Amino acid sequence: MFNNILVVCAGNICRSPTGEYLLKDKLKEKLGGESHIKISSAGLTALVGNSAEATATSIALSNNIDMSGHKGRQLSSALIAENDLILVMEERHLSDLLGKYPQARGKTFLLGKWIDNTEIPDPYRQSQEAFEHVYQLVDKACSAWTKYL
Repeated sequence: MFNNILVVCAGNICRSPTGEYLLKDKLKEKLGGESHIKISSAGLTALVGNSAEATATSIALSNNIDMSGHKGRQLSSALIAENDLILVMEERHLSDLLGKYPQARGKTFLLGKWIDNTEIPDPYRQSQEAFEHVYQLVDKACSAWTKYL
């Protein structure tokens, strides 16, 4: 059983906050109320203190997901230690994270693990369509993970 889940991407302003808020919403829906599982996000090279990217926030809001309170934060040893499950967007994130934090081995997986190990590309500074595609991938991946939480 997982009590603390961390969603990780590069800057913690596009993909990982989307994953964090979608996973919270899907668990709440699955359980018919608030979950005991604490879900948060961080970045490998975070834009610390930054809000979620405007396009990501807008797309989420159009799907009734409010990310307006998000502030980017840096991945740390403390975050690795306090989380039972760490979900990353790309294979590169997995290798970078495990290289820096070997203690995360065995609890770090691709967010897209249950959708054919799909990597979720970075939409930062790309088109609205790129952000929409990423939102759909994150949504599908989060739905798949809720079956195991």
